[in-house]
Amino acid sequence: MRLLLVHSFLLGLTFTQAAVTVYGPHVPGSGTIDAPSASYTGAASYNPTTLTPPPVPNPPPATQFNIVLQNGNVAGLSIPQRGSFFGFSIEFSVVTQVRDSFLQVPFLNLMANIRERAGSVHVRVGGNTQDSATLVASTPDGAALEKDKTNESNPTATPPTIFTAEIIKMMASISALTNVRWYMGVPFNDTTNFRLQIAEVGEAILGDYLVGLQAGNEPDLYSRHGHRPQSYAPSDYTAEFGLLIDAMDDDSNISNNNLLIGPNLAGVWTPEEVWDTGFVNDYSQHLSALAVERYPTDNCYAQFGVGTPRTGQEMFPTYLTHTSGQHIVSSFLNSTNYAQTVGKPLMMFETNTASCGGFPGLSDSYGAALWGIDYGLQMAYSNFSGALFHVGGQSVYYNPFTPPVTNQSTFHQWTIGPIYYSALVVAEALGPSNLSQVVDLNPNGGNEFTPGYAIYENGQPMRVALVNYVTDPTGASDYTASISIAGSTPAQVKVKYLSATSTAQKYNFTWAGQTFGDVFGSDGRPVGNIDIQTVPCDQAAGVCQIKVPAPGFALVFLSDQALSESDQGPTMTFPTTAYTKLQNTVTIDQAVLATSNGNRGLGDALAGTSNGRQKSGAFGLKHALPASLGALLAGAFVVGRLVR
Repeated sequence: MRLLLVHSFLLGLTFTQAAVTVYGPHVPGSGTIDAPSASYTGAASYNPTTLTPPPVPNPPPATQFNIVLQNGNVAGLSIPQRGSFFGFSIEFSVVTQVRDSFLQVPFLNLMANIRERAGSVHVRVGGNTQDSATLVASTPDGAALEKDKTNESNPTATPPTIFTAEIIKMMASISALTNVRWYMGVPFNDTTNFRLQIAEVGEAILGDYLVGLQAGNEPDLYSRHGHRPQSYAPSDYTAEFGLLIDAMDDDSNISNNNLLIGPNLAGVWTPEEVWDTGFVNDYSQHLSALAVERYPTDNCYAQFGVGTPRTGQEMFPTYLTHTSGQHIVSSFLNSTNYAQTVGKPLMMFETNTASCGGFPGLSDSYGAALWGIDYGLQMAYSNFSGALFHVGGQSVYYNPFTPPVTNQSTFHQWTIGPIYYSALVVAEALGPSNLSQVVDLNPNGGNEFTPGYAIYENGQPMRVALVNYVTDPTGASDYTASISIAGSTPAQVKVKYLSATSTAQKYNFTWAGQTFGDVFGSDGRPVGNIDIQTVPCDQAAGVCQIKVPAPGFALVFLSDQALSESDQGPTMTFPTTAYTKLQNTVTIDQAVLATSNGNRGLGDALAGTSNGRQKSGAFGLKHALPASLGALLAGAFVVGRLVR
């Protein structure tokens, strides 16, 4: 046991560089990972692979173009959108990595950042693991959540999960602090005996913070995964949905059975095939929303040996274009129109850069941040009513945020991915009024590398969002958009930039001068000085000239009101002064730590670290290290032992 713990501690500190073959069904990118003189053996979320950005398009986009905005009577505006349009979907089986019964301060901070800009945050706890989850009174070892890895199923090796009400109580505590609104899921793997405890307890504990219950996750994949007969069809799902409603009607512990969400399709069935069964008409009073799930592509072959082999480098250019988001939403335009006719919101309930974990170097790049902004605003323009970007634990590349491996938050902290930056930007673009309407401007002659959107409130233009997908360090592909507003030109506008040197850059992006840093670099609060550019306008010519670097993103606030609405000053965040570990803790002089070096190996390996025992040394290291450092390492090993 002691040797295993030492190995775990060292593994958490080791990054190496060269070619390595990674084995095992839970590691994305199984196969050979090539990087210059490099070898990486850590978790996928911190994979250092960096791609090569696409060359400047030939012919290149024009670098000067006009944008004319109308006041009132604007054609083509979306339905009114909430500032909380962009939310998160957390895979149920990894929920305790993100937020255990001890409230993770970085998670609170991350949610507070969005809440401050949008008014609230929408988070789904679900995914493949929700369909086989069971709420129990207690677990064998007292944990809030446990996974049965002996009964994993599906190509994605989904483990059955048991959990206690502690998970839901913790969700309520998060909501009280950050106004998170929750979506959960009713297990759908046994429709002869629906396990409704999650609805009962969720309603009782969360109250109004519970805004939806998903009924079936990707039912169009059930037969393919062996969970239903091969003949399973949309009409069968509709019938089972009715059985769920009957069961909820018969449950006296459920007072609100009008929170259900369906059909949550993966793309094997079309939504129209479900609408044609009478699904919405028959169950309208029980449906809080309609929902689908979609990823632009997948990396399943690298993980599980199914599907088509793809590489991040090969796929990278397909994300750095406006046509990516347009293509994803195109198959849902009929359904967004249909949803309005039946008075229901249509949500993108789970999405991200690629299913089966995304791609190394792509999903964690600045290019992914630009793509997430463009895709998010394209969904809003296309009359989706919300979109949830998936969080999948340590073994994926696309996480908006990733807690450190094990509980090493004292010295490693959290890693913030590009999609989280996208969420901040979209929240500010839409603002908290819940009146924002989006229009795709198709500027620059509709060039796919320079998309732009305008955001209106009450018929008045408030903000303009401009993307430049081109990577060109020479500056020759920077563009200037000349914005004019019919009938009025402000004396000046304010601009925030999301900046990086290349679409392939990983981490350390800046949003208005602030960043969440590198891997293991954040407590959920942006750091750095706020940098909001003031751009004077030529009122005589009626134009405001906005420069967007290549690559780059600019959010233009057309009035002080538009800026103050989206950016209300410093966010109320939470101090990182809480402790999860009460024994074997110590403060070390950093100068002593930097110059210390042990040389006795495991010579005195009889140390004890249990509470109340005499501690004779940390695995024989006490003679080689200062006493305080030996105590720290002993404490680190205890942390390793406690991790589930």
